[in-house]
Amino acid sequence: MIQLRKLLEKNPSESSGRCKIDSGSSSSSSSSPFNWLPEECISSIISFTSPEDACVSAVVSKIFKSAVKSDIIWEKFISEDYKSLIPPSRVFSSKKELYFSLCHDPLLIEDGKKSIWLEKANGKRCTMLSPMNFLSIHSDTPPHLHWFPSHEARFELVAEVPQTYKFEFRCRMNTCVLSSRTRYSVNIVFKKGFECFGFKNVAMKAEVWLVGDEAYKRLVCFDMSTGGRKDTVKPVAREDGWMEVEIGEFFNEGGLYGDEIVETSIFEGTKARKRGLIIQGIEIRPSKILPERKRIAISI
Repeated sequence: MIQLRKLLEKNPSESSGRCKIDSGSSSSSSSSPFNWLPEECISSIISFTSPEDACVSAVVSKIFKSAVKSDIIWEKFISEDYKSLIPPSRVFSSKKELYFSLCHDPLLIEDGKKSIWLEKANGKRCTMLSPMNFLSIHSDTPPHLHWFPSHEARFELVAEVPQTYKFEFRCRMNTCVLSSRTRYSVNIVFKKGFECFGFKNVAMKAEVWLVGDEAYKRLVCFDMSTGGRKDTVKPVAREDGWMEVEIGEFFNEGGLYGDEIVETSIFEGTKARKRGLIIQGIEIRPSKILPERKRIAISI
């Protein structure tokens, strides 16, 4: 495995494919000490790496490019529970095609209240919770929200905050739908409606916690303008035209057979009027971690 990693990193020009993972990779004619191995053996070795490494290894040689197409590899990157969620009408020519379908085309589950997919580079499970999962802070009743359809969202309906003086909600989810031993970030995905006001430089209390553990707390803001408290996390623009703000993180120890509950809450109780924030949902995905060499450089 170490030799394979060295081979992938030997030629920077060939390994540049690491920046963009795709279902179709080009190959290189360079020789490889692994070329004498049977193709099935190469596939078996690559299956112990990651989807990213599998795609990058396709540039090593023609035999590697062929080996990467094997179902032996992509079968390892797809969990059994995800396979069971694929509608019978969907037919895939290979496990590799199925894998990238799970990355690019999120599946709706739980009556359309939750969306799940795989992160392309590492196969980790991701999810988005519809605002239909939201509850009031001090009760198990849904908060008062306006609902309307949106072709730009993953769910049939999105929620708009009506005029209010108090913006608050919470939600909870079993972590069994997520990958084990993975640190996750929790993000609210939103945009501003036609008549949106009351959120500029307003710091809101956000918390994320596993039931029984200490909460991850921070202040967040739903406005991108400068100003306000310096310790407040501001939103960023997404490629899909929405915005998001990270409200916290947690480490998921369990997996399919885990039984932990993660909860999230947002609270802001000033007397200022506010309205018009459109919420698509809460997205939970693996946290971005700096490569080891960058972490070392920063610590120095």
